[in-house]
Amino acid sequence: MLLTSLQSRVNTKLHGSIDDNTIPRNDPHQSYMKTFLERLEEPKPMIYDGGFGSQLFEKGIELANSALANELYPQTVIDIHLSYINAGADAIGTNTFVVSPLHLEMAGKSASDADQLVTAAVQHAKAAIEKSGRDVYIAGSIGPSPGAIEADSGDTDFGIPNVDVRDAHERIISALAEGGADFFCIETMFSAKEAAIAVDVARRVGIPIAVNLTYKYTKDRRTGEIIYKTDWGHSAANLLEILSGGEFSDGRNLLDDVHLVGLNCGAETRRSEHSGMPYAINGVHQTRIAMERNGSEPKRIMAYPNAGMPQLDENHRTYYSQAPEEMVSHLPELIDAGAYILGGCCGTTPDHVKAFRQAVDNHSS
Repeated sequence: MLLTSLQSRVNTKLHGSIDDNTIPRNDPHQSYMKTFLERLEEPKPMIYDGGFGSQLFEKGIELANSALANELYPQTVIDIHLSYINAGADAIGTNTFVVSPLHLEMAGKSASDADQLVTAAVQHAKAAIEKSGRDVYIAGSIGPSPGAIEADSGDTDFGIPNVDVRDAHERIISALAEGGADFFCIETMFSAKEAAIAVDVARRVGIPIAVNLTYKYTKDRRTGEIIYKTDWGHSAANLLEILSGGEFSDGRNLLDDVHLVGLNCGAETRRSEHSGMPYAINGVHQTRIAMERNGSEPKRIMAYPNAGMPQLDENHRTYYSQAPEEMVSHLPELIDAGAYILGGCCGTTPDHVKAFRQAVDNHSS
């Protein structure tokens, strides 16, 4: 019901009555900015933001659930967003990665708390954009459920019931749309099946959708081919098959509703050659090949890896192996591989994003 009521308001935002492809912008000399869909038509790559939870840790904020910072540390959330915008991000993700009722329950919160936290998260993103004076898109971050889902485990004894997963995504997606997100960023998905459930919910709103899985290194023993797969064994090819198969959407081909596919994070701890930027480059190659083999309409590709491998310093604090200089040295190759929205995940900082911004501007000039 709520998703249906939102759809007309979202359509007005996407195809506004003032101009078919414009939305309000901050530039006082121009009254409107391009919609996210129109921006995707431009050739120049976009810059996404960097790690959020790792920035909270850097500021000494450690919570049972990082979404609680939206209420407990609102100014810090705004400041983190603003630091990425000032560094040159074209889009920022809301602090809602683990705001799902399934996650909040583990932190002693109720499902109703999710609505308030999402509303606050979008407001904080808007406040940072307003303060910056720049035109920046808001990505509504939608993370995975806390564990295997029924569709992957085979039952509800070991997996979270599919209906609970769908209900949780519907609650978050509705609140993100109501708050004013420009697109949905379904991210760090270990299950392509859960991604399909989230897409089926999100497509009913009408806001553009990005889907990002997080992969690990695997190798085909027979052919020797390196294939990135999620913890639940899903490759980029599997993602396209599951989205188009219609199992979780009453037969509907969900690829028609997705605007970007890609990857983020990356959890390698022993293979530096498949961590950080090299992971992103290989993952983009595999995603592009999967789309070509699938025969579906090409999608823009999104990639925002960790800043390399997590390590511990002498004080037992986590740091990441790839500094801005190292990550940015790989950026031209990442763009040439086919990535369109570029950013960072765990361990990446505003300094990384600033380096990405400069590299993209130089690459496109």
